[in-house]
Formats: sequence, C-alpha cells, structure tokens
Amino acid sequence: MAINSPLSARDSGKKVLINDVTLRDGMHALSHQYSTEQMVSIARQLDAAKVDLIEVSHGDGLNGNSVNYGFSKHTEAEYLTAVKAELTHARLAALLLPGIGTTADMEMARDCGVDTIRVATHCTEADISRQHIEHGLRLGMDVVGFLMMSHMIPTAELVRQAQLMASYGAHCVYVVDSAGALLMNETREKVTALRGALDCEIGFHNHNNLSLGVANTLIAIESGADRVDASLAGMGAGAGNCPLEALIAVTNRMGIETGLELYPLLDAADQLVRPLQIRPVQTDGKALMLGYAGVYSSFLIHTERAAARFGVDSRDILTELGRRSMVGGQEDMIVDVALQLAKRAGS
Repeated sequence: MAINSPLSARDSGKKVLINDVTLRDGMHALSHQYSTEQMVSIARQLDAAKVDLIEVSHGDGLNGNSVNYGFSKHTEAEYLTAVKAELTHARLAALLLPGIGTTADMEMARDCGVDTIRVATHCTEADISRQHIEHGLRLGMDVVGFLMMSHMIPTAELVRQAQLMASYGAHCVYVVDSAGALLMNETREKVTALRGALDCEIGFHNHNNLSLGVANTLIAIESGADRVDASLAGMGAGAGNCPLEALIAVTNRMGIETGLELYPLLDAADQLVRPLQIRPVQTDGKALMLGYAGVYSSFLIHTERAAARFGVDSRDILTELGRRSMVGGQEDMIVDVALQLAKRAGS
C-alpha cells in the first residue's frame, strides 16, 4: 500500500502518473536557453494533453545557474511563474540537487506554485537528501526522492538507499537511469526490488542512449512503477529521455491507463519541440557512447565542446570518463580528460 501523497486524492486508482521533463531535462539540449515564451507554449500543450506533472527548472535543478553547469536565459522564478499561470490540469514540479539547491530555493519554488519537489542525489548518497525531503514535507509539498546513476550499484544497495529516502518521508522514490545504461533485465530487477521493499510510490526516469527509453519505461510500469518520466520528442540530455508521444502511443495500444491525449502530444513534439533542437536529440554515435560507457547524459554537449577544443575524439573522452566512474557534478573533469588525451596524442 503506497503512502498517500498530496497527489493521491486526485490521481487515485491504477492510472500511471506521467511526469513530463521537457522543460527541465530538455534544458540540457538547449544549453539552458529556453525562453519563457517557448516554455509557456509547450506547457500549454502539455496541459491540454492532460499531463499530470510538468517539471520546470535549470537542467541541473534549482539554483543550477553556474559556470560549471551553464547559465539559463531567465531566472527560475520567471520560468516557474510563467508556466504556472498556464496550467489548468497539470501540477508543477521542480528538481533540486542538495549542494546546488537549498531549502531557500525550495521555498521560492513553492511560492511560485510548485507542487512537487524532486530531491536528487547520486545513488550512494541518499543520506544527504534528508534535510530537503523533510523541509519539503513541512512546506506541504509532494516530495520525491531521485536516485541518480542507479546503474552504478548493485540492486541490494539501491534498495538500502531508497529505504533511507522513504524513511525521511518521501512520497515516491525513483530509479534514475541518468546514463541510459540500464539493460531491460536490470530495469526489471531494480524496479521490482524497490516495489517489494518500500511502502511509498516507485518512479522511473531514464535516457534513450541505448534506444531503450520506451522499452525500459514499459518494463518499469509492468514491474510496479507508479510514476514515470518522459519528454516531448525525447527532449533531454544525451539522446534524450523516453519520448512522451511514443510512450503514450504504446501504452494506449497496451491498455495501460495514463489519462493522456495523444494528438496534442504529437502536435507539440513536431511543431514546438523539434524545431528548437540545436543538436538533434537522437541516439547517434556520440549519445550511444554515453549509455555504453555509463556516463551522465548531461555530459554530452560539454564533451563535444572539449573534443573540438583539444582535437580529440569525443568517444575517447566518454570512455575515459566512464572508466573513472565520473558522475554528475564533475563536469569540470571533462576538460581535464580531454587535455590529457590531447597530450598523450601529441607525445
């Protein structure tokens, strides 16, 4: 029996809750340069399609604006306020990484209308989420724990980390495939294990780096996930996220209840999102290497820039980053690795 969240009363029954990340994870694909007008037009269409949750923030979460991660075109308060004003069905969500975002950022987000706060940590560091999860509960928010790079640790350890987040009061805990590296049997194993060990809701977020975005999301649903993430045209870091319109087309055919309407999603993906993509969000050779090497998806654009700057192969950079088990927050190491590879090539 799942612990009731503030969403439970409205979203009761067997319906899978869909959290759209086009306006948050999709920030990575645009180097965080969405305009408020672009966000509003996309959010309006998502709301018309009856999406449950629309996530808005810097790609690296609240207060992510920095030299390390990149600066967004507008402030998060401007983005959040503009999107909130358009919503008649969907609720507003935001991501926060402890150490980047603070409890003050959570309060700002709540004041801008955010209903759901998703507290994200590396998969071995759930203990640093306690302050933020408990503060979110005090603010009356729907609180989600987000265990990033879940492919990096054994399932038993992932369960222990998830149990910590649940013990702090999280309404839902996510298996997060940040690198798009999970194989289908691994997704089934991890989601099934969390479903069997926790009383709260279970979620799943992934990337399409091995072209398994829809397949793994469906496996997560079949394994007991209550919430899943997706984005229009897959708009997100690396090869993008599970493409929302494709997911809904498949769930409709399978008889899985989501409550979403397909046509507005198709229109939004084709007419609003794809025209914005500076670099096509697809499983090309470079994005595929993220999943193959098990590297954080938001590293892709940073890696391409470093490869061009130092004249090295981006695939070699990603392979080395994977060998070193680099994780989100270590973007500065991309330049370091590229420089070392260039020196080796020149010696």
